[in-house]
Amino acid sequence: MEALLTSTAVVAIAEIGDKTQLLAIVLAARFRKPLPIVLGILAATLLNHALAASFGYLIAQWLTGRTFQIVLGVAFLAMAAWALIPDKEDEGAGARSAGGVFLTTLIAFFLVEIGDKTQIATSLLAARFQNVALVTVGTTAGMMLANVPAVFLGEAVTRIVPMKVVRTAAAVVFGGIGLWIVFAGVAIA
Repeated sequence: MEALLTSTAVVAIAEIGDKTQLLAIVLAARFRKPLPIVLGILAATLLNHALAASFGYLIAQWLTGRTFQIVLGVAFLAMAAWALIPDKEDEGAGARSAGGVFLTTLIAFFLVEIGDKTQIATSLLAARFQNVALVTVGTTAGMMLANVPAVFLGEAVTRIVPMKVVRTAAAVVFGGIGLWIVFAGVAIA
């Protein structure tokens, strides 16, 4: 249960103000069809995060003990620093696809999420918790918690909380997890 709740919280916080959330706003403003956009986000995130969690789980099988703990902790600290860097809106994200709004959203979200903070966090969380299914469900839930309101509320979402505050909160969460893992790894040695 810890894997599910932690994954949900970490990604929900990290996703606020992220380029994929901005993509959700762009798609919502362009197409004005929230249901296929939400379903496209869900499908893309499930696929992308299942792959990322599987990768993180496999990497964790190769690294063990103190080395694993320190590498994982340092990776979370790097995520904390990365969370402080603002994302830029993906230009051309609202381009219409022949496959419709759902397909456009599915493809755009899947591609934009590759190498994104939340995808990397998913890999790290799966490595930490050793549970691909719960981490995938949790990170997908976090993405949906952040992006569904963006779809329905559009640009108003980004006006509720200043982005600097959101990025700082995400950095604190990632940094706290990273420090906890590094110090737990050092204590093991």
